[in-house]
Amino acid sequence: MPDPAGDWPQAQENEVADEDHDRDARLQVQERAQGHHGYVAIPYPDSRAGQEINQHGGNDAANARYSFQLDDKDNIYFPFCSQTEWEIARWSKLRGPSSTAFTDLLAIDGVPESLGLSFKNAKELNAIIDHELPTGRPKFKREQIIVAGEAFDVHYRDVIECVKALYGDPDFAEHLTFAPERHYADEDQTTRLFHDMHTGKWWWDTQKKLDQHHPGGTIIPIIISTDKTQVTMFRNKAAYPVYLTIGNIPKEIRRKPSRGAHILLGYLPTTRLEHISNKASRRRTMANLYHACMSRILAPLESAGLDGVKMRSGDGALRRCHPLFACFVGDYPEQVLATGVKFGECPKCDVDADETGSNTASFHLRNLCSVLDALATLDQGNLDFVRACAAAGIKPIIHPFWEDLPFANIFRAITPDILHQLYQGLVKHLIGWLSEACGAAEIDARCRRLPPNHNIRLFTKGITTLSRVSGTEHAQICRFLLGIIIDIRLPNNLNASRLLRAVRGLLDFLYLAQYPCHSSETLELLQEALDVFHDNKEIFIDLGIRNSFNLPKLHATHHYPLMITMFGTTDNYNTEYTERLHIDLAKDAYRATNHKDEFVQMTIWLERKEKILRHEKYVRWRLSGGCEAIPRHSRPPDMTHCHVQVMTKHPSAKAVSMQKLVEDYGATYFRDALARYIARHNSPDNNQPLQGHALDDLASDVHFPFRTLPVFHKIKWLSSDTRGHGEAPVTVDSVHAKPQQHVGSRLVVRRSDTVLVSLGTGAAGIEDFRVGQVRAIFVLPPASIPILFPLTFRVPKHLAYIEWFTPFPPAPDRNHSLYKLSRAQHGGERVASIVSVADIMSSTHLIPRFGAIAPRKWTSDTVLEDCDTFWLNSYLDRHTFTRFK
Repeated sequence: MPDPAGDWPQAQENEVADEDHDRDARLQVQERAQGHHGYVAIPYPDSRAGQEINQHGGNDAANARYSFQLDDKDNIYFPFCSQTEWEIARWSKLRGPSSTAFTDLLAIDGVPESLGLSFKNAKELNAIIDHELPTGRPKFKREQIIVAGEAFDVHYRDVIECVKALYGDPDFAEHLTFAPERHYADEDQTTRLFHDMHTGKWWWDTQKKLDQHHPGGTIIPIIISTDKTQVTMFRNKAAYPVYLTIGNIPKEIRRKPSRGAHILLGYLPTTRLEHISNKASRRRTMANLYHACMSRILAPLESAGLDGVKMRSGDGALRRCHPLFACFVGDYPEQVLATGVKFGECPKCDVDADETGSNTASFHLRNLCSVLDALATLDQGNLDFVRACAAAGIKPIIHPFWEDLPFANIFRAITPDILHQLYQGLVKHLIGWLSEACGAAEIDARCRRLPPNHNIRLFTKGITTLSRVSGTEHAQICRFLLGIIIDIRLPNNLNASRLLRAVRGLLDFLYLAQYPCHSSETLELLQEALDVFHDNKEIFIDLGIRNSFNLPKLHATHHYPLMITMFGTTDNYNTEYTERLHIDLAKDAYRATNHKDEFVQMTIWLERKEKILRHEKYVRWRLSGGCEAIPRHSRPPDMTHCHVQVMTKHPSAKAVSMQKLVEDYGATYFRDALARYIARHNSPDNNQPLQGHALDDLASDVHFPFRTLPVFHKIKWLSSDTRGHGEAPVTVDSVHAKPQQHVGSRLVVRRSDTVLVSLGTGAAGIEDFRVGQVRAIFVLPPASIPILFPLTFRVPKHLAYIEWFTPFPPAPDRNHSLYKLSRAQHGGERVASIVSVADIMSSTHLIPRFGAIAPRKWTSDTVLEDCDTFWLNSYLDRHTFTRFK
């Protein structure tokens, strides 16, 4: 029987000491970056920047102009005869089968007539789309590029028209940004904030340069991404897409492929030039072919960037826009190819290749002027050209695509790459190093014994034998990687402190680098995390795992703070977004062809799909009454835990007896806990809640006017659209409290997840929270509430039976920075109580303290019962990380 004094955790508040000064300061830094104290926006000093040329009317808006191109204004769905015909056409192009299968469907006797369709096959539908639907985005064209006397086909679109299509999209009109701003976390303007691209220094500085030539212009930051991808499982068929997006669109929209904020600019040649036997000559020709194609595609940006082009946004506002090349997004091979530096070197700076693993080596951004001077020696002869390029630190490339682009600096434009540099780079290396240091068998044994959680993937076969691991899988591994190596035994009995600190430093850097909003202070934390790794990385050399750390991807981390201040946070330019675009714009497009002269068919397929998507926006606008959205002002992302808690309408089990709650759900002291909950809220003095024996005496007189209770098995949290970008809610967290049950002859063990509960004390930091294990989620019968509680008390709709863990210690472990917890007990029995489900803030994940060797009798299903001591996993998700770091 648990001691009533331990029933409500406030009784043990005195066990929690004040955090030290460093932790308090770090907490304040986090809060300022998370927007707890608001923000101050400083506009660009010249009010002409980003302003309209003249006032616009309703007929200038994108949807209104689109309607003028349709012959029938009365039929919303024109050129389709009815809503049914439009929905079928939309389904066939966006969700439907192949053209042959669709034609076979319509060939069934009576199908077109029953549905009232004006087209009888896919060919007739394509004719309607090709000739009667307005063009939403520019058409592709095919041209030949001559390199080294050989002709290559390149399929591309007019880059200016592509920019106009994105800039003028009606779905983005209310969200566009037209001028740079400086955001601060305080009125004194000492702590600067960086999030969307317009809050970075590049836009502000470039606007000043542009104003010297053409004041009053609107900068359109051009973000280019290239990446070759396989489009078949076999036969090694590849596509080389070039994607474009613009920095005026908020990053929350750009990062979702379904929003259509990226446009396929072209397909580059995928030839391997196997007829060129000399490898060096082949590589040089490949590089020149790449730059020749990119130069052809991006050539219009040269004059448009300087002189400007009049463009209308989706709301009809006309501005003089200057599309300027700002960022290049790609993995390391693409970065090397775009900049022309040698493989193994940094594509951004002049650091020596043998110093890329150093934390103290000096480096500077590559000198663009020196590079341009070297490129200008092309007319002086091949030998002088090669020597000049070598002296400038680049390969001899003939007219790279960025050579004549206004205000462009390719070395500055190379952006951080979270996917390939961190997840597929450093994290991949780290897992290999830890497997060798700690033993693959022991690492895998611990992975198999982690308790379940919504945000944790259980690798039932371990992680060391995985092949072709994706970036998503590496991200999932990072959530528990540090916790599973605590207390593990190293070869030669080496002290594991440096190992833990090195792993912590790299993981902290990884999580900090992905903040959606950074401050000048959190950027210092980012650098400190990197320093922690470098200060302790020698452990891998002492273990004989590494000889050096000369990895370009490790050196690239030194550029993250500067790039965030220049272009905003890393979610502005993540290669993960374009990796997803490969599926929609390359692989699906290829599957829709007959695999003969496929790029022509792929571009036509895409043009039809884009027309349908544009018409869908128009139909949606017409059905909504033709109203235009009101522009919104950009604000920093809300990094607080603003998820919406959701419960199912009906219980999972309508009538569960208290005996079953004890036996099947594991709610051992349910009767006593509920009686004390009722007694406490019947106390005449709510300012001083009853505790100890007084509460116990009052609880003994409580009698329940029910025998069974409705029970729920799950709590969910949904994302909320805090910035008004039209994001659909998705499940971001959940907690399970399921009973044990027999399925045939097999016993399925119960699942009781751990959660973070708010104590409601108002204390700062983590002192207001405590970890508990949810055994049961229930509601009280409505008829019993007036009998059990005074009329002045509002009983929460959903309640939960919680078994508590000990309060958080004054500070986390000095090496791995995780908090140590164990079961809260009194007199050898677990402390439990009833809480409102509304006080449950999120799920938590506890990593068992495995010791030197993980006990093999432990399992993932039972480890929370088998183990006595745990580490709170602060890498569960971003919100947990910011709260406990």
